[in-house]
This record gives sequence, structure tokens and C-alpha cells, in this order.
Amino acid sequence: MFKKIIALFVISVLASCSSSKPTIATTKKQAAVQKPRTASAKKGVTSRPTAKYPSRNNTTEVIQSTSKTVVTSDLINNYVLQYKDIAMGNMKAYGIPASIILAQGILESGAGRGDLAVTANNHFGIKCHKDWLGESVRHDDDSAQECFRKYKESAESYRDHALFLVGKNRYAVLFTYEKDDYKAWSKGLRACGYATDPNYPDKLISYIERYNLHQYDCQVTGKNYTAINNSAPIRSSSGTVSNSNDPNLYEVQKGDTLYSISKKFNILVDDLKQKNNLSDNTLSVGQRLKVK
Repeated sequence: MFKKIIALFVISVLASCSSSKPTIATTKKQAAVQKPRTASAKKGVTSRPTAKYPSRNNTTEVIQSTSKTVVTSDLINNYVLQYKDIAMGNMKAYGIPASIILAQGILESGAGRGDLAVTANNHFGIKCHKDWLGESVRHDDDSAQECFRKYKESAESYRDHALFLVGKNRYAVLFTYEKDDYKAWSKGLRACGYATDPNYPDKLISYIERYNLHQYDCQVTGKNYTAINNSAPIRSSSGTVSNSNDPNLYEVQKGDTLYSISKKFNILVDDLKQKNNLSDNTLSVGQRLKVK
């Protein structure tokens, strides 16, 4: 009897000790609840919206100059609209065709998207040479890590391009050509040693004729412009234009405003600006706008 009492006492003590221990999660679900959360997003990474360009007639091409750059026709058109006024100003001041300036800018800078344009605001692939005292960057071209000029802003590159051609004796022959003879200038630049690519003249002429850059020469000289590009807009008697690929374009006429054009085509000014990636209300004669 005494042994039974001792056994019962030991059992009761063990039972009381077991009930005092904390409960431990043993299932996967319980463990997941107890596990603290950790941030998985990377610091310093910001998502950027992808630029959208109209797919209609927005062809893609590769520009190979000081770097290989993939561009669209919309990007090239936007580049022209951004720098055409500077090009026309340089034509008036220095006698270099605006069409040549813009075509070289497109080709040498990849329409502003090439490595040198992005890192050094160098739109014309001009190397340092011995007389350059400004900043510079290193970039692979004909040889590895060649010295190229660096500018604080793109406008400085455009001005230096004009001064470069005017100030070098080897380019003197160019200024004996007609001021708006873009074909002679294209061939002359190659002959004078501006570029080593034997197809350089053909590339310049191609950009000038595909994007109707000669119209800016005519705006400076006061001559009438006739579009060379077969897909260029043709003005009708009503003032609208048609295009073999895109009939929904309008060529800006003298006296036009965004408001008057919006009324003519029954479209809101804001929608017109959005369709054409316009940041302000500035228009230029000959500019082509998407109106539908």
C-alpha cells in the first residue's frame, strides 16, 4: 500500500512539471506565422515607364557610327524637331547647310541616343585633336580608347561642329559649294577626311531625303521646297496633306497655330500635342503633324 502511494505522488509531480513548459509550434503553418517578414525590394531601384511611340509607320533601324544604336523613325523625327532651329541658325552664321548639320547629327549621335551623345553631349563624333583644351572622354572608334571632345550641353556640340569645319583648312573647299547643295557637301565631307566610311555620303543623303531635311535649307535661303521623299506629304487645295503611307498628316503652313489646326480637324489642342510629343505650342512651317 505504501508503495502505491509513493507511485501516485511521483506521477502527480511529473504531470505538474510538464504543464508549466511553453507551447512550441510544430506545424509548418504555425512556423510561418512566427517567422518575421523581410523586405525583398532592392534599394535604389526605381521602375521607369517605358516610352511608347506610335507603331504606325514607326520603322526601326540600326545606326552604326561611333557606337551601334537602334532607333525608330519617330525618334529621328523628334531629334530633327529638337535641333532644326540650331541647325538653321548655324547655316545662317557659318554657311553650312542645315540639312547636312542635321544628317550628320543623326548619323554621328544615333539621333541623340549613341554613347558619345549621352555621356559627352558629342553629337558629331569630333575627336580631341591637338588644339582641344576642353573636357574629354575615351571611346573605342577606329582605335581603342580614342579621345573625344566632351561638352556641357548639346548646343555647344553643334556650335563646335560649325567652328571645326570653318576653322580647318582641309574643309575650305566645302564653302565653295552652293550653300544648299547637300549632295556636294555630303561627298565633300568624305573627300576631306571627316569620316573613313566610304558610304558616308550615301548615308547623309539618305537621311536628308528620307526625312526631308532639305526643307530647312530652303527656309534659310527662301527657296521653294519640293519634297524628294515619295512618302512625303503632298498638300491639297484644302490645305490638308496626304501621305502614301499615312494619310493622317498635316503640314504646318504660315500663320497656323495649334488652336487653328485643332479646329480644322476637330481635335483638342491637348490631344494634338500628345499625338505629336509636343512640349509647348511652338510650330514651324513645314512641320508635319499627326491629326488623326
